[in-house]
Amino acid sequence: MTRLKFVLLTLGALIAANANAQGSRAGDIPRLANGKPNLSGVWQAFTTANWNLLTHGASAGPPEFGALLATPPGFGIVDGDEIPYLPAAAEQQRRNYAARWKEDPEVKCFMPGVPRANYMPYPLQIFHSDSGMLIAYQFAGAARIVNLGAPQPSAIDSWMGVSNARWDGDTLVVDVTGFTGQAWLDRAGNQAGPALHVVERYTFAGPDAIDYSATLTDPQTFSRPWSMHFRLHRNSDNRAHLLEFKCVPFTEELLYGDLYKRTKK
Repeated sequence: MTRLKFVLLTLGALIAANANAQGSRAGDIPRLANGKPNLSGVWQAFTTANWNLLTHGASAGPPEFGALLATPPGFGIVDGDEIPYLPAAAEQQRRNYAARWKEDPEVKCFMPGVPRANYMPYPLQIFHSDSGMLIAYQFAGAARIVNLGAPQPSAIDSWMGVSNARWDGDTLVVDVTGFTGQAWLDRAGNQAGPALHVVERYTFAGPDAIDYSATLTDPQTFSRPWSMHFRLHRNSDNRAHLLEFKCVPFTEELLYGDLYKRTKK
């Protein structure tokens, strides 16, 4: 046997062994008492989608901050790498982008909305039982209750909407409606309106990874429904839990600085 053939056979065996190991891990997902997947844990997405959902290059931030507020380059998470805006909504996105350093709700520590809360560069923690589910987000102390019972209508519009879930096999499907329409989808000014309807899908890709997808429908903003996909990774550190990040005090000068100055006069 030649050395090259030996190397190729060895490499093939290693690849096959790794594939088999991944397959066995995928079948070893945590489950609730009722047999459904247990999504409990601390999770985080590792994408640049919070800067821009679409594929993008690096770009500068305000010059006085040097590289600190620069946008890192990254691949998009949107199917087809295109958001199908209606003309008026596309123009609003351009205006948002131009004013992003002051108008992005993230700058003001407002609730991030859905799906943005799931791909911000901060962890989230899921608490899951047979009868209920809570998703807590580190940014701004945001949280949402996911209803696992009979669907409940939205009593009032909110930043995070109302979440009603059902199971499709081992995939948790969450319908989210009842939005205010004020949240942005990223720092690039992509946005939806109050008619937004988000359908999320959470599917285990092994015990420590969740394949997440969201389909967004808003006939007032988009010409057709569109979807995004990315992966959430479990934080395996036994110390992992959400830390407090109440950012409202950091925004007071930005939001109310002019009022402070008038009061001092």
